[in-house]
Amino acid sequence: MKDQWTKILCGKLYTGLEDAFLERAEILIHDSRIEAVGRELPCPEHTKRIDLRHLTVTPGIIDAHMHPEYFDWRDVYADTIYNSDGYRTLATYCTAERALHGGVTTVRSMGWFRESYELDVKRAINEGHLPGARLIVAPHLLGTTGSHADMTQTVRTNPVLCDFMEKLYTGLGNGPDFFTAAVRREKKLGADFIKIMATGGFATPYDDPDDIQMNDAEFKAVFDTANELHLPVTAHAYGPRLMKKLMGFGITGIEHGSLMDEETAAMFEETGTYLVPTFGPFQEAIYPDPEQMAKKSPEFQRKLGIYQERMQKGREIIVKSHIRMGYGTDFVAVYQNYETGMEFRCMMESGMDAFRILKAATKTNAEICGVDSITGTIEPGKYADIAGWGRNLLTDKDALRDCAFVMKEGVVYEPKSYLGEQ
Repeated sequence: MKDQWTKILCGKLYTGLEDAFLERAEILIHDSRIEAVGRELPCPEHTKRIDLRHLTVTPGIIDAHMHPEYFDWRDVYADTIYNSDGYRTLATYCTAERALHGGVTTVRSMGWFRESYELDVKRAINEGHLPGARLIVAPHLLGTTGSHADMTQTVRTNPVLCDFMEKLYTGLGNGPDFFTAAVRREKKLGADFIKIMATGGFATPYDDPDDIQMNDAEFKAVFDTANELHLPVTAHAYGPRLMKKLMGFGITGIEHGSLMDEETAAMFEETGTYLVPTFGPFQEAIYPDPEQMAKKSPEFQRKLGIYQERMQKGREIIVKSHIRMGYGTDFVAVYQNYETGMEFRCMMESGMDAFRILKAATKTNAEICGVDSITGTIEPGKYADIAGWGRNLLTDKDALRDCAFVMKEGVVYEPKSYLGEQ
């Protein structure tokens, strides 16, 4: 039976509860949970002290949009043919471990095209067999034939192989009956939420970010079934027409939203629907960088060029809005998936207030992930998920890429800087 008391001495403390730093605060921890927050806290005689008075302390960071199923972003498009389920499973664990060392204590895994057994990795971490960020998991991407969920497009020049492989994608199908069954299967497997690929994307060849790739009967089947099973639903969506349709169905939240307009932003604000905007994957289009752009696929480059002006306007609207904002990376090109702190740089470069970003990456993300009862803020009763940073969080765009301390559930792990990765 553990009976370990720990006191953390902070330089500055961001609790996630208000847009301010507490000076010279202390955090008292009993085993895995926070017991008290304040100054000159009384504690048992045998309490271990951790001196972080040279750091700014925050809740452990939460990445609400990650695809952890690959070791290196360069493997993403080869995954369709070359990677086994076991390889993907090992990559998922490796990413969860790397993320933890970077100060990320919770990762929301957004599903994959084929099996990756992320739920097994989640279980192994939760049971204490392996160290890593806790996982919140949608096991599969749900979508239609030829949609952004259909990565058999990578072998589209061989129709026989393409059609054969489509049968292996358990989240891929058509019609309301398929989507009713697919949501039920996700629930059976232990999904924490449902992810639908409702629109086209930038990396796939023949679809378009303005497309709507499911019909109303298919949407209704997803939302009706998920509501009955008490599963939140989020969607990959870019264009205003689709986002308004999804909010009409009562969707919990939306990922990306890059082509936002003012009318749609107002609807987000009115309904309280969250948005995880994932600025990072599109940074090279907003702030042109030919060297980084050249690393993306030809399809990605072509579409970013077409949509550049609308994306710039959409980002301005998002930044100026009062939308309930989450924080997620969605790195499948240029940056490694565990480089969560890179999104902080992209958001700050876009004019986002630092405290708004920190709230998105902690308190709001905990609510989005459904774990706000155990993490996301530093207050009594929550898990001791804590990170420390040596850089100025209000002015340094690279502050969250350079972790100096990390604790998850009261256990200290070696911190790691991801400055200079790629």
